[in-house]
Amino acid sequence: MKVMVINCGSSSLKFKLFEMEKSNSVVAEGIVEEIGKEKSKFKYRSKSLKKDEEIIKEVEARDHTQAVGQVTKMLLDPKAGVFKDKIEVDAVGHRVVHGGEKFSKSALITKGVKEVISECFDIAPLHNPPNYSGIEACEAIMPGVPQVAVFDTAFHQTMPKAAYIYGLPYELYERYHIRKYGFHGTSHEYVAGKAAELLKKDIKNLKIITCHLGNGGSIAAVKNGQSVDTSMGMTPLEGLVMGTRTGDMDPAVVTFLMKKEHLSPDEMDNLMNKKSGLKGISGISNDLREIMAAAEQGNSRAKFAIDIYCYRITKYIGSYAAAMGGVDIIVFTGGIGENAANVREKVLAPLKFMGISVSDIKNKSKEKEKIISNGKVKVMVVPTNEELMIAMKTRYVVSESNNIYR
Repeated sequence: MKVMVINCGSSSLKFKLFEMEKSNSVVAEGIVEEIGKEKSKFKYRSKSLKKDEEIIKEVEARDHTQAVGQVTKMLLDPKAGVFKDKIEVDAVGHRVVHGGEKFSKSALITKGVKEVISECFDIAPLHNPPNYSGIEACEAIMPGVPQVAVFDTAFHQTMPKAAYIYGLPYELYERYHIRKYGFHGTSHEYVAGKAAELLKKDIKNLKIITCHLGNGGSIAAVKNGQSVDTSMGMTPLEGLVMGTRTGDMDPAVVTFLMKKEHLSPDEMDNLMNKKSGLKGISGISNDLREIMAAAEQGNSRAKFAIDIYCYRITKYIGSYAAAMGGVDIIVFTGGIGENAANVREKVLAPLKFMGISVSDIKNKSKEKEKIISNGKVKVMVVPTNEELMIAMKTRYVVSESNNIYR
């Protein structure tokens, strides 16, 4: 079974084509960037090319439909393609950021499913509209091919009410569904399961804290295989200090700044989402590598930004250990979580009281999957693979739907 995974941003389209029958191997992958401009950039690799060979070229992609068209055209290319006469994809899995309260699992895309995705535009304005565009593009280019929505929020729908209800008048939750939803669910689910598998333990008997750290970041408390709390909220703004997002702060700051700086709601939203976090604190960049380099040169704001970033992660780990009544495994994943050994060391240093003792050799080793603290609480680094998780969920949904209608 061949499954194509699509992840659409506002001006980009990432894809991976998986062969799912035996090895779950990637047979082609790429990204179309700067969609909507006169010329878009297309990067592409496939098993038909040499191991390290990559095609980079300019293409016309005025919208997501044209971008999908460029992808299918390349997949049929005599040299670089993986198909001969026609696209033989059995299903397409779409990353959809927000599924609201309607979806606790992935779903075969129907008219009704698309309506729910569009209903979430207001609470996910940066993500759901392009996700929706990607679905419509694939339906137009590949009619008749089953499409599956894999929701970032679905994994967190197991959170108890006490974890997801805000301290607002309850009728506002009933009227507008204002609550914590959480994100990065596909990643949290994948690495929690992978960590249990690597340790040869049953996830249903484990308390796991997963730390997905990248330009965006979130932490999840996974108890007995289910998410019971997570740091992001109704939107991805809540929680950790991130690359450009504020994370947690007193809500009164919003109205205070709007009055003092004469900001509109959109301007305030832009400040909190695009100009804050590591970028705003350091005054340098949202890229932690650049901030670390500046800190090594003695930049005090860069050092301060790193301290704040790590402190917030430590605090969430501690609070989730308390919420679950203990913790068996802490997992680091994502671009920063997987690669920044000094961040892991700094985050874990105050947690020695939990029996955590980080091995400097293991922490700094080049191993992708590793245990960096092997005490009562295991601390692991596990690379995430959201695309594979989406492909596996897509295969499952399509197989189940075939069984239902057979």
